[in-house]
Amino acid sequence: QVQLVESGGGLVQPGGSLRLSCAASGSIFSINAMGWYRQAPGKQRELVADITGGGSTIYADSVKGRFTISRDNDKNTMWLQMNSLKPEDTAVYYCNAKLKPYSSFYYFDYWGQGTQVTVSS
Repeated sequence: QVQLVESGGGLVQPGGSLRLSCAASGSIFSINAMGWYRQAPGKQRELVADITGGGSTIYADSVKGRFTISRDNDKNTMWLQMNSLKPEDTAVYYCNAKLKPYSSFYYFDYWGQGTQVTVSS
C-alpha cells in the first residue's frame, strides 16, 4: 500500500501565505518526480509545480516568483510554499508522485486526496 497525504490547506486573505505538505508512505522503492497540481471549480486540473529527485523544478507561469516547491528525499516528503496568494489561486491542490513500489518493476502515478486552498477577504 502506498499513500500520499496532503496537509496545510485553508482559508487565507489575499496577499497571505500558506505552506502545503505531502508525505508519501508505504512500500516505496523509489520516487522520481513529485509535483503539485490544482483544480478550480469548472476548470481542468493543471500543473502548479514539479520537482525531480535531483531538485530541478518547473513552475506554472501564473505562480512563478510566488510559489516555491521543495522536497526531502530521505523523508519522502514535499512542500509547496505559497506567498502573495491571489483569489485566482483558490482551488483544490493535489500532490502527485511518480513512484515505484517494491511490488512492481514500473513507476506509476500516485495522487493524494487533495486539500482545499481558498483565498478570499
